[in-house]
Amino acid sequence: MADVNGMDGRTPCAEEDCPSPADLALLHQWNQLQGAFRRLNGRLLDDVEASSGVSPSAFQALWFLVGSPERTAKMSQLSAILGFSTAGTTKVADRLAEAGLIERSPSAADRRVILVTLTAHGLEVAAGAIRTFLAALRERAVEPLGEDGFGALVRSVAGLDPEGGAEECVVAVPGG
Repeated sequence: MADVNGMDGRTPCAEEDCPSPADLALLHQWNQLQGAFRRLNGRLLDDVEASSGVSPSAFQALWFLVGSPERTAKMSQLSAILGFSTAGTTKVADRLAEAGLIERSPSAADRRVILVTLTAHGLEVAAGAIRTFLAALRERAVEPLGEDGFGALVRSVAGLDPEGGAEECVVAVPGG
């Protein structure tokens, strides 16, 4: 960080070009928010992996399939959920299929489309991983904030979603 005289070798910015103390405070708050969420999410996913052996990307895929109609989705949908390329999603799907957690098949409606379906074993593994995730979420986020505080946080952040996540926001957090 530059000292007041700009003696660290960087050219001091003109006052109108520099962030104000209020701007710097806002940037700091944003950094705290996104950093805390990233670390919390990482710890929740670490808890799942330690308990069930399911990697974070595999857990996201299983979690998505549990909530999908007939526990089936297109590979392209899975790719969108994971935020991975087609090749990256294929690697995750390969590992899940090798473990007997999903099956892949061509769509009857369009044979170019590959469907992934959760197996009975996959549902069992997913259910255990989800229970672990929920227990950790309750312990690390819901309990410290209280159910009302957690619900308010979710509604506030969901209201900022550029893709309209607020409509899907659940108001109550069931205790278990």
